[in-house]
Amino acid sequence: QVQLVESGGGLVQPGGSLRLSCTASGSIFRPNTMGWYRQASGKQRELVAVITSGGSTNYADSVKDRFTISRDNAKNTVYLQMISLKPEDTAIYYCYYYRYFDIWGQGTQVTVSS
Repeated sequence: QVQLVESGGGLVQPGGSLRLSCTASGSIFRPNTMGWYRQASGKQRELVAVITSGGSTNYADSVKDRFTISRDNAKNTVYLQMISLKPEDTAIYYCYYYRYFDIWGQGTQVTVSS
């Protein structure tokens, strides 16, 4: 089994920055994909960014120039650096792990508001 623990969410003003972290533990094997999805109130869960254990990345168009995903394979940890945050980035952010099937974290709230 794989468990995901997220940290780093919170309240930030528009234009501000946050860094999310997610550490995977348990039966971790490579190759795998880790990343972030988000779900705003009343909306469907959507891709934010994912990264493979080989370093390939994929971003949602809405965050491509503002968010950066990275990972430390030795620590089984994925990071999401978010800058120039907008109110529309407000959502619960879920960590994601994939190897043959999806595993989700509990989610961390990101609120962008003045």
